[in-house]
Amino acid sequence: MAELCFYFSTSTIKRQIMKFNKQKSPQAEKEFGGTLGATCIPVFLPLTVLYLLCVCRSPVASVLQWPPVLPPTAQLWDPLAPVLILGWMALQSFFYLLPMGKVSEGMVLKDGSRLKYPINGFHALCITAVLLTLSLWLGMPLGYLFELLLPLAVCAIGVSFLLSLYLYISSFWAPHHALAQGGNTGNPLYDFFMGRELNPRIGSFDLKYFCELRPGLIGWVVINFGMLMKEVELRDSASLAMILVNGFQLLYVADALWNEEAVLTTMDIVHDGFGFMLVFGDLAWVPFTYSLQAAFLVVHPQSLSPLGATAIVTLNGAGYYIFRKSNSQKNQFRRDPTHPSVSKLETIATATGKRLLVSGWWGLVRHPNYLGDLLMALAWSLPCGFNHLLPYFYVVYFTVLLIHREARDERHCRAKYGLAWDSYCRRVPYRIFPYIY
Repeated sequence: MAELCFYFSTSTIKRQIMKFNKQKSPQAEKEFGGTLGATCIPVFLPLTVLYLLCVCRSPVASVLQWPPVLPPTAQLWDPLAPVLILGWMALQSFFYLLPMGKVSEGMVLKDGSRLKYPINGFHALCITAVLLTLSLWLGMPLGYLFELLLPLAVCAIGVSFLLSLYLYISSFWAPHHALAQGGNTGNPLYDFFMGRELNPRIGSFDLKYFCELRPGLIGWVVINFGMLMKEVELRDSASLAMILVNGFQLLYVADALWNEEAVLTTMDIVHDGFGFMLVFGDLAWVPFTYSLQAAFLVVHPQSLSPLGATAIVTLNGAGYYIFRKSNSQKNQFRRDPTHPSVSKLETIATATGKRLLVSGWWGLVRHPNYLGDLLMALAWSLPCGFNHLLPYFYVVYFTVLLIHREARDERHCRAKYGLAWDSYCRRVPYRIFPYIY
C-alpha cells in the first residue's frame, strides 16, 4: 500500500531504492522503446497535446504548417486554470468516496488477495450532469472553457508529472508482491514511466482505478459541452456536427462508466503499473486530445446533410454494437464461464486452467472490441468534414495505439498460455480487421 513518505530523508529513500533494486524483476521485458522511449515520451507527448490545441484554434488548422503555430507565453497560463484542475480532482475524489453504488472485488493478486473497488462512476457522471445544468441555470459562462483549454492542459500536464513523481517515490515503501513486473527493472527513468507499483493506494483510495475512469473521462465530456456552449455563444445555436460529436462521445463515456466493473479485468488494472504512462494518459491526454473534434468545430464549423448525418449515426451505432456486445461477452466469460449466455461457446483449454474463447465475437477476430472502437472513432471525426487532417488525428493515433496494444497482449498471452495460444491463433487468424489484419 502506498503511503505518504516524503518526510523521510534522502538517505532513507536511497536505502529503499537499493533494497528494491535487489528485488527487481530479472525477466521484465522493456516496452515502449525501453529507456530511450521512457525518456523521450514524457517530453514529446505533452508538447504534442499543446501543439494540437494550438493548431485547433488557428484559422488554417494545418498539422503540417511550418513554422508551427506557437502561442504567446501569456496564453499558456491563467490563474483560474490550476483552481479548476485541482477543484475538479477534489470534486471527483469526493464523488468516488461517497457511499453509493456497489463494491466489487478485483482480480486475484500475487499474494492471493483481492482489492475492493467502489462501482459508482456512473453516479459521478450523473451528479456532474446535474451540476452542469445548475451552472447553466445560474448563467455561468461554460463556453469560456474554450479560452482556457491551453492553460488547463498545462496544469493537467504539471499535475501528471507531480503525481507520477509521488507514485515513483512512494513505491519504494510498497511490499514486493505489490509491484508490477513491467515497471520493476531498476532503471529509474523506465520505472518512473511504466510505474513500479501495481495498485497504489492512500488508505482505501485506489489512485490508478480513480484516474482510469473518473477525472479524465468525465472531464472530456465537460470540455465537449463547453465547446458546444462556445458555439452557441458565437452562432446562437449548436450545429448538427457539434451535437453529433457531443452525443457520440457522451454515449462512449456513459457506457464506460455504466460498465465500470469491466475495467477491473483490463490490462491497465491487472498488468500495468501506475506511472507516468497511465497518469498522463488519464489526466491530460484523454481529456485534451479526445475533445479535439469539438474544439475544432468551434473555429471551423461544418454543415451536414440529413443523409450524411444518418450514415455517420449508423456507423457509430454499428461500432458501438460490436464494441459493447464483444466486451460484455468477454467480461461475462471471465467472471462466470458457466453463465447461460457464454456456457455454450466453444473454447480451448490452457495449461493455466483457464479457457480461451474461439467462437462468438471472439471467434471472428482476436479483438472485436478494438474493431468496434475504431469504427466509432471514425464516426466521431466524420462530422468535421474532409478539408482538414486534424480532426482525424484521433483515428490515426487510436489505430496505432490499438495495434501496439494488441501486440503487447499477444506477447503476454503467448508467454502465459504457450501452445494453447498458438492453437487459438490458428483458429482465429485475424487480429482486429476480418480478412485484413
